[in-house]
Amino acid sequence: MRRLLPAMPRLLLVAVGLQLVAAGLLVWQVATDFALLRSDDASAAADAPRARVDRFDGAAAMRWARRQVALGPRPAGSAAARRAGEMLVRALPDGRFVDLGPEHPGLRNVVGSLPGRGRPILLVAHYDTAPVPGHVGANDSAAGVGAVIELARALARTQHPTDRAIAFLLTDGEEAPELPLRGAFYDVALRGSRAAAATMDPETVIVLDFIAQKGLRIEREAGSDPALWARLRAAARRVGTQAVFPDATRSEIVDDHTPFARRGIPAIDLIDFDYPCWHRTCDTLDRLSVRSLDAVGETVLELVRELRRPGGLRGSL
Repeated sequence: MRRLLPAMPRLLLVAVGLQLVAAGLLVWQVATDFALLRSDDASAAADAPRARVDRFDGAAAMRWARRQVALGPRPAGSAAARRAGEMLVRALPDGRFVDLGPEHPGLRNVVGSLPGRGRPILLVAHYDTAPVPGHVGANDSAAGVGAVIELARALARTQHPTDRAIAFLLTDGEEAPELPLRGAFYDVALRGSRAAAATMDPETVIVLDFIAQKGLRIEREAGSDPALWARLRAAARRVGTQAVFPDATRSEIVDDHTPFARRGIPAIDLIDFDYPCWHRTCDTLDRLSVRSLDAVGETVLELVRELRRPGGLRGSL
């Protein structure tokens, strides 16, 4: 009997400890929108395949996403968005701001470029977040921005004077200024890309939007140029990431490629719009995968390396 007495406080401490752990798990589940209990949780899906090449730094792209998320929500025109712009403009080659003009005071695109011949290949992502309280935009938009920055770095290492010029565009004001929408999305949102399409003259356009979630699968949306998309899928086959880009087409998505496409410029939008945390506070870094981000980066890098070569844009485009 005396041997049992010292064990009683220990049992009590164990019970209290288990209760604290259970309470902590409950708080965490509430904070993550009960991620473990939802059948649509992206973490349950298979991760993207590993590319057969290693020319794009997916981990570095994710670090850029993390830096943006650390600034908190970044709706267009906010102080956090301006801080993000100041950080990102230094990350692109020949980085500079382009104001969107008096119609959109305080909004500015971030642009960069690599020199070369002819009209440029344009890589695009948006750096603002939706006007949803608490929305930090890990996938929509920080991951795409990180990918564009790392694509710029990878391409700069091998850019040759005879290659086609390459331009980079991080748009401000892609999201609508208010939710629910007041008017058609094309007319009230896409402020940065509509301004850029009126002044820039690229040869072709590649937009990176929802590209980093776990279980990534990107079908061609109907507004994306079929010939350029076919070349994207061919690039994916060459680097071993074809599973990310199934041979399927979904309904059109109005996005930053749309203003260019309406001008007749071949443009594609890489976006997995089945992302369950679109415009929700659960759009956080834990929803993302470096493997997904790397698979997209390696694929786009392979495509651009082909397109930038002399004669690379001839043929199917």
